Amino acid sequence: MAAVMKPRDPDVTYSQVGTRPKRPDGVDKVTGRARYGADVSAPGMLIGKVLRSPHAHARIRGIDTSRAEALEGVKAVVTRDDFPGLDELPDGGGEEVLVDVACNVMAREKALYEGHAVAAVAATSARIAKRALGLIEVDYEVLPHVTDVDAAMAPGAPVLHETMFTRGVEPAPSEPSNVAERSEIVQGDVAEGFAQADVIVERDFRTEAAHQGYIEPHACMASMSEDGSAEMWVCTQGHYSVRDMCAQILGLPLSRLRVTASEIGGGFGGKTTVFIEPTALALSMKSGRPVKIVMDRDEVFRASGPTSSASISMKIGATRDGRITAAEGELRYQGGAFRGSPVPFGAECCFALYDTANVHLTCYDVVVNRPKQAAYRAPGAPMASFAVESVLDEIALELDMDPIELRLRNAVKEGSKSIYGPSFGPVGMVETLEEARDHENYQAPLAARQGRGVATGFWPNYGGETSVTLNVNTDGTVLLSLGTPDIGGSRASMCLMAAEELGVPYERVRAIIADTNALSFNATTGGSRVTHSAGMATVQAARNAIDNMRGRVAEMWGIDAEAVEWEDGYARPSGSNAGDFEPMSFAEIAALSSQTGGPIAGHAEINAAGAGNSFGTHVVDVEVDDQTGAVSVLRYLVVQDAGRAIHPSYVEGQYQGGAAQGVGWALNEEYIYGEDGTLQNPGFLDYRMPVASDLPMIDTVIVEVPNPGHPYGVRGVGETPIVPPLAAVANAVARATGRRLTELPMSPPRILAALSESAEAG
Repeated sequence: MAAVMKPRDPDVTYSQVGTRPKRPDGVDKVTGRARYGADVSAPGMLIGKVLRSPHAHARIRGIDTSRAEALEGVKAVVTRDDFPGLDELPDGGGEEVLVDVACNVMAREKALYEGHAVAAVAATSARIAKRALGLIEVDYEVLPHVTDVDAAMAPGAPVLHETMFTRGVEPAPSEPSNVAERSEIVQGDVAEGFAQADVIVERDFRTEAAHQGYIEPHACMASMSEDGSAEMWVCTQGHYSVRDMCAQILGLPLSRLRVTASEIGGGFGGKTTVFIEPTALALSMKSGRPVKIVMDRDEVFRASGPTSSASISMKIGATRDGRITAAEGELRYQGGAFRGSPVPFGAECCFALYDTANVHLTCYDVVVNRPKQAAYRAPGAPMASFAVESVLDEIALELDMDPIELRLRNAVKEGSKSIYGPSFGPVGMVETLEEARDHENYQAPLAARQGRGVATGFWPNYGGETSVTLNVNTDGTVLLSLGTPDIGGSRASMCLMAAEELGVPYERVRAIIADTNALSFNATTGGSRVTHSAGMATVQAARNAIDNMRGRVAEMWGIDAEAVEWEDGYARPSGSNAGDFEPMSFAEIAALSSQTGGPIAGHAEINAAGAGNSFGTHVVDVEVDDQTGAVSVLRYLVVQDAGRAIHPSYVEGQYQGGAAQGVGWALNEEYIYGEDGTLQNPGFLDYRMPVASDLPMIDTVIVEVPNPGHPYGVRGVGETPIVPPLAAVANAVARATGRRLTELPMSPPRILAALSESAEAG
């Protein structure tokens, strides 16, 4: 049952929530004590290495591992034959997704992209394991490939899956294709809406795939015991999901697999699934010894999931006074070699910000010969927002209207119906626009070749299954056990909320990330769900412990529990008993626990509802060098509604991090494929991410419109900051150069080409 909790008074000033204490994991991380995925070892541990396809598309006619198996030091070799058949995977609502994950972990009939795993070895050293890979002989039948989303949709394109027939099409197609699904969002009458428009802008856009760029590569260790139980240590955003997928792929009962999450050196959505984990477990099962696999950077780029590339057509109409009358678009996203691109999220998010009566969006989920895409902060939304917000900027120019004013005239408010169904509760869209408009950055003067771009962004946010245990120690300290890996400061936020509820200092509360055997199921850390859902569970667990303590005090005093109130860390008598007993502190009650019934704890197992929607507005100033095509970011402002900033420093960090990643995606970051379908830039030397010297200090404004679905008003903040930057930077470049670039990234060669075309046209 979905949890519903009474919210706190939004006007109350808190003693803990909203402060900026030191991060609890900081010392271990700066001193090197923190243990990441590759830091785990075990007696007798073997090193695993994965053999990957050199071809973008090839039928695997045979695999000969005999020479590798005969090499001294090699203890196990696994191929597709060592994994259960796809028809043996568990049935259920997610069986198709599980089949795709299993096929991505280890290629079956075909290698579907360069880097697709085809075999793996476990040996006593990395050197031997690497040598063994060279001894495995794979008989490939190289097939035609396709890596571009539009080319994959064209008639005659090489088909990846002979069993894939487009869903959402009537009548059902009789021939397989690379279009996994077609879907639509329809609202109102777009033809009538366009007839009412005074200005219509229509453009085509393209975005290339971008990688999350986490510092720590994927790493895991698996150890299978002789009794059939197994343990795994992984760097992941969701160790319960790792447990479930590995157990199902390899046919283990969930109770037989214990998974512990290490510290994580970045994820941003890219560590929400499995790539090497089932392989490590299969090698351990076969060798009878622990096996560790660590991806190198080349593997991370070639074989883990970046976000999608996309091709988008967008048409928007508006009246002279700036009211949007209609919008029509086609969104074509590739999900890599398997179905499941984030195109539905893109469609939901791109017009969720605007009160638009007439919208028609057609969406295509397409497969190509690339790695299976993975989430990347607000998956799908930045690309769609790039198209919509760029067209709106052109409309503002056509109408000679301030771009923020245009958005204010169409902004959703409380009661507005969202494009994806429900009506909005209290939301901060208008407030973020007004704060951006009134900020000093928006008034700063601009020189020649400088431009200012504005864009807004949205993410719906999610709740989900979450469990928390809060243990009260006899010395008055508190241990909080969470099941959601901390990728953005959630431990500090949980400690602040627990401390606020209990009325104890923040320093008296410690949070840990428990393994899968210690708590009930927890959904993955992602979608900006943790501070909301784990926060709700933490508050509920704290209130559960408080009720326990009130009951014990009431028994000691000989009064009803309802006559004991909790205030600022003390149990106090209330009502007619107010003057009869001295208040008891949290520490005093904890110290007496063994005499009043035993250990004191609070628990919460919830399916959190009530996640508040998130809106943000970005303003960026750039300067374009017309000799080199280089773009310099001069000023950057992020204004976003956090609902309630539990730890403002972490909130600001999320805003700044999303903006920095979005700037990189807008200007430089892209997957570059050669004609042979192989990735040309699988490393940070050639995959150009922004560094500190590329960016100014990113200014932030935290708007707080409390979310009534959370006891402290929390809205998730991690996804929205990456949604507006692509369009904001593009709009700034357009205003600086007078040229509208519709393909990302806007790298120096593309900008020079646009400037050259402009000069020739002039």
